[in-house]
Amino acid sequence: MKLLSRAEEIILIAILKLQDNAYGISIREEICRMTGSRWSFASIYGPLNKLTRKNYVVKMVGEPTPERGGRSKCLYEMTPAGKAALRDIRKVQDMVWDGVSQLALE
Repeated sequence: MKLLSRAEEIILIAILKLQDNAYGISIREEICRMTGSRWSFASIYGPLNKLTRKNYVVKMVGEPTPERGGRSKCLYEMTPAGKAALRDIRKVQDMVWDGVSQLALE
């Protein structure tokens, strides 16, 4: 089983949460909100392109909008393979963390 990197996992979760509104800026904003950290566009687009090559995400071109000067947004949608990869990484994390109490981390 090939596991997702932490960045890939976070990006997929953001896309899952955003549903039909997952495009570069909204993905970055959601990730910054979820993690409490500032992420650069480079730190998002590298893993996002990798997720696309792995067929975990598909990239679609949306309709041109006036607020973008007639340019189209690139929207991202998670594939069934992407959802399976998220389930796999969650299962692995649960197994790894099993038996570690909160007290052990303090």
